Amino acid sequence: MIDIELSCPDLAELGPRWRALEARADCSFFQSWTWTGCLAAERYSSPVLLVARDDRRDKVLGLFNRRPVLPELVCLWLGESGDRTLDSIYIEHNGLLTEAGATDRLIADCLHAARIAPIDLRQPLFARRLMLSGVLNAGLATEAGSAVRLLRSHAAPFVDLVALRRGGADYLGALSANTRQQLRRSDRAYAAMGPLALHRADSISEAHQFLDSLAALHQARWTDRGRPGAFAAPFFRRFHGALIERGFPRGEIDLLCATAGGQVIGYLYNFRYRGQALAYQSGFDYRVADKHQKPGLTCHHAAIRKSLADGLDRYDFLAGDDRYKRSLSTGTDLMHWLEIGVPWAPHRLLRGLRKLGSRPNGFSCH
Repeated sequence: MIDIELSCPDLAELGPRWRALEARADCSFFQSWTWTGCLAAERYSSPVLLVARDDRRDKVLGLFNRRPVLPELVCLWLGESGDRTLDSIYIEHNGLLTEAGATDRLIADCLHAARIAPIDLRQPLFARRLMLSGVLNAGLATEAGSAVRLLRSHAAPFVDLVALRRGGADYLGALSANTRQQLRRSDRAYAAMGPLALHRADSISEAHQFLDSLAALHQARWTDRGRPGAFAAPFFRRFHGALIERGFPRGEIDLLCATAGGQVIGYLYNFRYRGQALAYQSGFDYRVADKHQKPGLTCHHAAIRKSLADGLDRYDFLAGDDRYKRSLSTGTDLMHWLEIGVPWAPHRLLRGLRKLGSRPNGFSCH
């Protein structure tokens, strides 16, 4: 028998419990406590913990943030705050943390419980909805028995390194003729400046230095286009500074610098987790690149070769339909952003509020 309940957790005490289930789960870096617990007290202003457990141990954990949208109308954000500034870190491969072997039925039951199970006695049950960002399995939301609205979907390209090894590790042979030509030409153009090298930050201090240099190149590129760039939000840089402190000692952070003859081509900020490299952010020096030099292609090519040599299973470009991701990938997933729960048309809201006002004792949202 598995019991499912919601509660308001003590975030300071949640880490060991989360790590214990994480060790038994088939999960992504974005579901790990390294990511989930980073600046958690700031990101989860009103945390709600979903727990499914039998009489021995936790089977499912989910950390939501509770935000009122209107009086008596509440939204639970899975793995996010619901605040655009705090969520600029952009979660992907999101979902409930589940013990390996957990059934789809249990996960759907947990999502259903997140909508209707009481958090406290004052919580209205009719008006709670869920926001699930960056999930792969949209079908589970439908199985939860609720109205589901697909907000958007994005391709998530990747390189299947296992398949490449089976085929003799010929990465270039798996790409289109045009991409092969561009990669070879770019690599030759950079090699004319001197030997190509890829250096991984070997200390926390150097990782911070690489991220600062990456941010400067990234911001220069985006501001030249009239766009703010990811690092324009102070929280974004502060979060990743804290993430390096948490994840680097665990081997989960890769800050990479690609050079040609000692000249910086660009930087990659990747996560490394359970045999996967996840290409999260980048900064390339376009100012010194000639028409044949493609810093993004050359940097990722070097990182993919390193991932192959290191025995990793997958090089994941994460969500986004950028041309370079499509060109360099050998496969694609589809990631979804979903809203689950009550369809909040105005007439439904008004009817719900009238019902709420007719209750003898009423409820209030906290």
